[in-house]
Amino acid sequence: MSQVRLLVGTRKGAFILTSDGKRQDWQVSGPHFAGWEVYHVKGSPVDPNRLYASQSSSWFGQVMQRSNDAGATWEAVGNKFAYEGHTGTHQWYDGTPHPWEFKRVWHLEPSLSDPDTVYAGVEDAAMFRSTDAGTTWQELTGLRNHGTGAQWMPGAGGMGLHTIVIDPTNHQRIFIAISAAGAFRTEDGGQSWTPITKGLVSDFMPNPTAEVGHCVHRIAQHPAKPNTLFMQKHWHVMRTDNSGDQWTKVSGNLPTDFGFVIDVHAHAPETIYVVPIKSDSLHFPPDGKLTVYRSKTGGNEWEALTKGLPQRDCYVNVLREAMAIDQLDDKGECGIYFGTTGGQVYFSPDGGDSWSAIVRDLPAVLSVEVQTLA
Repeated sequence: MSQVRLLVGTRKGAFILTSDGKRQDWQVSGPHFAGWEVYHVKGSPVDPNRLYASQSSSWFGQVMQRSNDAGATWEAVGNKFAYEGHTGTHQWYDGTPHPWEFKRVWHLEPSLSDPDTVYAGVEDAAMFRSTDAGTTWQELTGLRNHGTGAQWMPGAGGMGLHTIVIDPTNHQRIFIAISAAGAFRTEDGGQSWTPITKGLVSDFMPNPTAEVGHCVHRIAQHPAKPNTLFMQKHWHVMRTDNSGDQWTKVSGNLPTDFGFVIDVHAHAPETIYVVPIKSDSLHFPPDGKLTVYRSKTGGNEWEALTKGLPQRDCYVNVLREAMAIDQLDDKGECGIYFGTTGGQVYFSPDGGDSWSAIVRDLPAVLSVEVQTLA
């Protein structure tokens, strides 16, 4: 029988939740790295036993962790990131008048074909790659050498490269997002990069339609339509059907189009999910009602999904990495998961029609990833 494994990163450690294909009873393992912030945990799509985790603290800095046995044991690896010829875990210089500071790894993206290759997005914004399972890392310098770095700025949470999407039909094509720089695409595995922001409008910028400077919160893609991307931006939900060459607003009838997370149904590439947050200064659901919104038309037309979710006095947030979708197929539906800053992890077995909490009392959830295992 199939198995589902949830990888949950929190403010005070990582947790691994497992269930069989019925997804009714869950076993909880953790906390791993108790007391540490774990920004992201993700498993290799090639080797189900290979996991990577980003462990950090303001006092001890960044530690990279690798597991070869599905989280039963962990090994600290690769804690020196080579950056323009320098190494370190805190700060180095890139030859410009200002220091380029290394604070943490925001996002880990294992290769779709090689369990020993993994990408990392870091703060301050840069992208790294390891080809030896995280033991050593090298910056993909083409991104910061693109020439627009002086125009990048930190979002409220820092200047992090937080989204890495590898095109499943062409592994040399990679999409990334940076707060607050925008979105970029490479066609050559990271050697060169192109801003993909045409159609984005950000009123907080001196030039609202500038090439860089947009605060992109999250990008999602369905493997069946690799040229179609969906974006949750700092205000506005967007889509592109030409790999980012042109974006169109699809916020439609959402009560607010500010939010962090966006994801796509496993079996329906035009079905997408967002969790609206009241505003950029009020990071909680409108009216204190936790609601997932679903569009089955690729945007513009949205329906509220509330069954099983708290509909009064709920003031949690759902962060950009905190939604995941499994690959199981139950009468055309898949499992949807999301975690909150209140420590709840919610699950829907029916594409969002109904929800229940798998756990309720974890530390604030930073990320949720899911593995569907045969």
